[in-house]
Amino acid sequence: MPRRHLPLFVVALLASAAAAGQSTPAAAPALPRSVTVTGTGTVTGEPDEAHVQLTVQKSNPAMDKARAEAVAVVERFLALTKRLGIDAKKVRTTSAVVNPEYRWDQPTGRQVLIGYSVQRQLEVELTNLDQLGALIEGAVDAGVTHVSPPQLDSSKRRELNRQALAAAARDAEANARAIAGTLGMKLGALRDLSAGDASPPPPMPMPMMRATAMAAEVGDTGAATYQRGSLDFEARVTATFDLLAP
Repeated sequence: MPRRHLPLFVVALLASAAAAGQSTPAAAPALPRSVTVTGTGTVTGEPDEAHVQLTVQKSNPAMDKARAEAVAVVERFLALTKRLGIDAKKVRTTSAVVNPEYRWDQPTGRQVLIGYSVQRQLEVELTNLDQLGALIEGAVDAGVTHVSPPQLDSSKRRELNRQALAAAARDAEANARAIAGTLGMKLGALRDLSAGDASPPPPMPMPMMRATAMAAEVGDTGAATYQRGSLDFEARVTATFDLLAP
């Protein structure tokens, strides 16, 4: 049987299709370069507010007497805040707790009621820190059992927060620029930024008992031994910048 030959143009088309099927895929586009850095900022402010928590605790075999003793201390403390000119709205004396007190009786193997403990919680928001020493020392003199370390704060907290965040953002940009320059690149546009609220560190306890001892030695009230110090508001940001070829 005679052999048939394909036309030349058909052979060329088939060869072209086979070559196309074996061609190398195009290279993926290069990803843009970037650098991620952190920045920190600190702003120092002067505290001008304080939140003071105080506790009055009295024990007595009779509950009524324990409660009356606690009330007497609270009344003396309220008189103190009035003399200092502290706004009554800034003073809270709402908490009261009464607990029975027992002792273990060895012969009978039972607990025996010996009296009652009455506890009152007091809170003061102080907006004049010049009165802080007089408030704490006066509270001790009035019979307050415990004064917690004052929580110092600033009425300019929001502005100080913003200043700390702005300083952290500038620090992040400076860090990114330094890295880009070291690598022979140019710093591009900001791609991403995350930031947290700035906040001051936990307050240091004010040495109430030490101040009282010093007052006894020098013969004064000890109010001048309280120093307000300063507050450092710290902020941190994380930023991503594009890196460009020089």
